[in-house]
Amino acid sequence: MKKLMIAAMIGALSTTMLTVATDAAAADTATTTTTKKAVAKRPEPRRLIKRKANPAKEAKVDPIPDGAEKWSCKDGLAFEMKGDMKRDQVVTVHWANKNYNLPRETTTTGADRFHDAATGMDLVVIPTKAMLFQDKDSSRLADECKTVAMEQGSPAATQSNAINKTGN
Repeated sequence: MKKLMIAAMIGALSTTMLTVATDAAAADTATTTTTKKAVAKRPEPRRLIKRKANPAKEAKVDPIPDGAEKWSCKDGLAFEMKGDMKRDQVVTVHWANKNYNLPRETTTTGADRFHDAATGMDLVVIPTKAMLFQDKDSSRLADECKTVAMEQGSPAATQSNAINKTGN
């Protein structure tokens, strides 16, 4: 019985509250329809401000080193290399608008390898082609890379080829 009485009282109160809320909303509508709306002024156009360039967002572009030889690769890719692979301990590879100084690494396969651990750039040259790797994400950046002389049938001018020619 008590529960029935409580439910009846809640129902009566909610009906009264609903009527009051509806009347208040109707009163607000009546007052807003009779008043004029203010016309909004257009904001003044913003003046263009010339901002300084953000050097962090601008990519650094290195010039191609003087005397660098072009290596044309598969899929229309190419890089430039400055240095003599027969004698130099460091060669400069220009790839993606950046210069990378790659020191020579010793190998047991006879391939010439130039690798910079700091940048992750890795150039491997065998007599028939060169390959450029990025060891940070284990990707091959360029493959089947050859100079003009190599495209005409000459082997790569590598240190191992020079040793083989003088040893015979």
